[in-house]
Amino acid sequence: MIAPGATLGMLGGGQLGRFFVLAAKEFGYRVMVLDPDPYSPAGQLADVHLCAAYEDAAALARIARECAAISTEFENIPAFVLQQLEAQVPVRPASRCVHIVQDRLREKTFLTGKGFPVAAFAPVYSPSDLTAAAAKTGFPALLKRAAFGYDGKGQVRVTEAAALASAFAELGCAPCVLEQQVDLAMELSVVLARGAHGEMASYPVTENLHRNGILHRSIAPARIDAELADRAESMTREVAQAIDYEGVLAVEFFLERDGRLLINEIAPRPHNSGHYTVDACAASQFEQQLRVMCDLPLGSTRLLTPAVMVNLLGDLWVDGEPDWEAVFATSEARLHLYGKREPRPGRKMGHYTVLGETVRAAETAARAVYGALTHTP
Repeated sequence: MIAPGATLGMLGGGQLGRFFVLAAKEFGYRVMVLDPDPYSPAGQLADVHLCAAYEDAAALARIARECAAISTEFENIPAFVLQQLEAQVPVRPASRCVHIVQDRLREKTFLTGKGFPVAAFAPVYSPSDLTAAAAKTGFPALLKRAAFGYDGKGQVRVTEAAALASAFAELGCAPCVLEQQVDLAMELSVVLARGAHGEMASYPVTENLHRNGILHRSIAPARIDAELADRAESMTREVAQAIDYEGVLAVEFFLERDGRLLINEIAPRPHNSGHYTVDACAASQFEQQLRVMCDLPLGSTRLLTPAVMVNLLGDLWVDGEPDWEAVFATSEARLHLYGKREPRPGRKMGHYTVLGETVRAAETAARAVYGALTHTP
């Protein structure tokens, strides 16, 4: 066990890292953040902010020397960096796990190789691959960059074969995956923590609504039947077991209209759809990340009250600072702002969570708050 008072390392300084810093400080730990942004949300709160590139040799040497354990808040940290660090200090999740999910083709190949259901897909490395890929997936389909895509970025929807070449060019002719667009009934996710000894604890299945590829709203618990919830939770546990994962991960699911449950993506970190756990669960996903890092017993994932989380994007700042009166006037609402200096359209600047006696009550209140913030019905 790594006891309070130790220094923990976090690679990445975004909002997920910021929430980790807050959780760690509540438990009495110090945190060293490595992030190249001098104004990073996590770096603002950390005991030490190493403002350097993730590959910086001096910064890596210091974080390995001074930290008792290291984690990451996003999956695009170079895997070789994690591999270098884990030779000197515990790193959770391990580099081999992050390496698999950093690339959509590696991830989908891994999942299908283990028997997990995913939408039909095909690799695209050059224009000569497009015809065969289209024959495998059909249309409509999504052409996605294999690496570095997130929040709807790095992907193009295509409805016919004639549009594939221009879509591939739009994505810079980088390695891509062409993925069948499913007949979607609902998007779901499960956040799970798995310890170094294989123990696991999962949060309730969350129902997610996206807008323009960016998560807009998460509802916990999801409005689904118990059998479907059990399937999603069981599949998430099987994924964590198959990858021999240590840390917090999320599995995103597509629920098709015919009832099939498909895995969309694995996130090797706390997840946006799990933000509600800060306000509505016995132990948050960030506390779980801390517990796994320090080899502490996992915390309780018990949902204390239904909750709805709504993302706040930079679009809300187009006319200046939003009027937060609607949030503060709602007694069951909790506002979380990330300390980002520059609001931009599509950039996640914060979120709020609304608690309720029932899911319906929480959702009704959350919609009302959003309507007041955006001046829409």
